[in-house]
Amino acid sequence: MTATKSVYIALGSNKGHKLQFLQSAVNAIFNRIGIIDKISRVYETPAYGFEGDNFYNACIKVDTELKPKKILKVLQIIEAELGRVKTNSEAYESREIDLDILFYNSEVFEEKTLIIPHPELHNRKFVLQPLCDIAKDFEHPTLKMSIEKLNEKSLDNSLIEPINVWLKNPKNSYNFSNYNFIAIEGNIGAGKTSLANKIAKDFNAKLILERFADNAFLPKFYTEPERYAFTLEMSFLADRYQQISDDLSQLDLFKDFMVSDYDVNKSLVFSKVTLPEDEFRLYRKLFYQVYKDIARPDLYIYLYQNTERLQANIKKRGRKYEKDIKDDYLEKINSGYLEFLRSQTEMNVKIIDISDKDFVKNREDYLWLLAEINKG
Repeated sequence: MTATKSVYIALGSNKGHKLQFLQSAVNAIFNRIGIIDKISRVYETPAYGFEGDNFYNACIKVDTELKPKKILKVLQIIEAELGRVKTNSEAYESREIDLDILFYNSEVFEEKTLIIPHPELHNRKFVLQPLCDIAKDFEHPTLKMSIEKLNEKSLDNSLIEPINVWLKNPKNSYNFSNYNFIAIEGNIGAGKTSLANKIAKDFNAKLILERFADNAFLPKFYTEPERYAFTLEMSFLADRYQQISDDLSQLDLFKDFMVSDYDVNKSLVFSKVTLPEDEFRLYRKLFYQVYKDIARPDLYIYLYQNTERLQANIKKRGRKYEKDIKDDYLEKINSGYLEFLRSQTEMNVKIIDISDKDFVKNREDYLWLLAEINKG
């Protein structure tokens, strides 16, 4: 997955419904750039460098996978959509919305159209004060002082007053507070690990990933399935039990819930497909003995993708031992999952078809998927 960076963005408006413009910009940034981690208070300040109505100013911290120039392009599109018309004049002027990149992690970036850190931020109280709310200890990468210290040393004596209204974080519309443990399942290549990683990162969850790569029998199974099927399933039975027991027993007080890219019941699904009937009956007895006391997830998400998409994803990730997986095997696994889920009347299951979605590359698809998960 693409590495996530923290970008700090300043927002300002002194024209029309100022608070509404700020909130609309926050919403658009969330939808197109990334998860909003922190939002400052809103401050009222006089127009800087020209005569005009007072500004409402704020700063936000955003976790994003986008590069700086792409972020700048998106911010300029958002400004235009909210009604800002830029003129050729370099003079300051009133505007519906003004969006500026302040920092991009601690990186230094300089081109004709974009300089990071913002070259004037240390001279502007209307930036430093809200930035102190969300990043007072952050060190300016070239000035080598914290934001708090820069604010104290600033020569800008402009009056700056907080207003008693807070901007809303769009992330809060996705509610996972009712869950202690979410399991994400799907066929081979469905994207369960990618989704578990994104949810854990964006919503402060403890991440539990299946350690399948350590299983020495998996490559052998794909080469000689009949010979290694039972051995493989028994090794998975032991490995998954050990891992899930450890992970569920180790509480993390700083995380809000747990999210896993597998559920132990996948052992039943795969073993029913791979084992002869007599071996499966034996395996099932052992399974229920081993897992009888394991906690069940509060929410079980099954990501469905059609076989063509699964094969494309498998090819893209390039694991040698998966390159010869046949369509009929994937279809049997999918049928096995759906048959199993239909029988689980006491489990909270959501089956979501993502065959025409790419939530890894397309943020709009990711937000759609979160909305589907959050549906009542």
